[in-house]
Amino acid sequence: MRHHNYATPKPSPLLKLLWRAAGADAFILERSTYADHIKYACLGGIVVATGVMAAIAGGYAFYTIFEPKGSAISPETNIQTQIFSLVFGAIWGLIIFNIDRFIVTSTGKGDGTEAITKNELKGALPRIIMGAIIALTISKPVEIRMFKSEIDVKLHEEQIKMEQVYKAQVDSVFNSEIRKKESVISARLQRIQELESISDKLKAAIAREIDSECLSQCEEYKRQLAGNQAEIASLKSDPEFVKVKGQLEEIEKERKKQLAQSKKVAAGLDGLLERIKLAHEIAGFWISTFITLLFMAIELTPIFFKLMLIKSPYDFLEENVKEIIKAENAIEIIHGYYQDKEGVHKDLVRFHLARKVIDDKVKLMEAQAEMTDEAIATWKENERQKIKTNIASYISNQSSTEKPV
Repeated sequence: MRHHNYATPKPSPLLKLLWRAAGADAFILERSTYADHIKYACLGGIVVATGVMAAIAGGYAFYTIFEPKGSAISPETNIQTQIFSLVFGAIWGLIIFNIDRFIVTSTGKGDGTEAITKNELKGALPRIIMGAIIALTISKPVEIRMFKSEIDVKLHEEQIKMEQVYKAQVDSVFNSEIRKKESVISARLQRIQELESISDKLKAAIAREIDSECLSQCEEYKRQLAGNQAEIASLKSDPEFVKVKGQLEEIEKERKKQLAQSKKVAAGLDGLLERIKLAHEIAGFWISTFITLLFMAIELTPIFFKLMLIKSPYDFLEENVKEIIKAENAIEIIHGYYQDKEGVHKDLVRFHLARKVIDDKVKLMEAQAEMTDEAIATWKENERQKIKTNIASYISNQSSTEKPV
């Protein structure tokens, strides 16, 4: 805009993009003041920044949820999950960007003064609630990323505890089953242990006798050892013993298999919810609240900012354009024309162009109906004249046109 000695700087393409993000009309802004240029560029910048932060937070949250689970201090990197996280983050950022843009665009300018009245707050309350929810969803992933190192250490400790607890639970369950099975063959097991203990002593005695070249007792020891071995073999070949022994071996295999899953079970502790809980524990209530409030301030600033705006040339130019468009389309608004049942003043809107189209249609239909009535009346008069001049011929013509049933 150029007027006398004042010329508004020509906006750059980046500035126009920021205007679009703020939902401003670039055509009107180009004809407004430089202060309006900066005002709406700042609004658009906040909306864009919120969308970028939402994209980063959404992508990180997606990766945290779907990343390969493992040790917290040495996590595995998965390229496929990273690609999906980037795509999801971009989509999520665009969604939040559009929601923010809608919130900022739909927020009115209040009463045109710096003060925020109770009615203005009441009208903006739904948008404030939506903005607070968006800020909360952005702040939590960013928070756990800020304290990632501390969270990883704490989470690793929790994983070790979880692994030990899981192993203890597995041992408790399987040891109980093992004791039940061993009770069935406890007498045989005890006898086998006794015989094996005696056999070990006999083997040691035989070795001593041979070393001392005193063979008087060797033959007796050998006979006792052979008898023990035969009894042990007989006990171990007992069908009931063999059956229960096989079951014990299967239980032991299953126990080892379950114990091998302990690291995997502990790694499953590494989830988004657990990291958020640990972030709250590490950061504490006040730091966590401060971070959340910081993002809420960023998210809600455009809403409060628009309510605090003093009307500028852009606002008057925009209102003028709207009034011109309404005038060109014959739309009349009478503000505060009547009160509803609750005593709220309502506007009367008159659509003159639409009213004219309706009136023209009504008049056309009325004229058509009038012409139709006149045609029928003329036809009736002609028929009466025919009857008066030649009634016999009229009756004969009417009879000839009738069809037999």
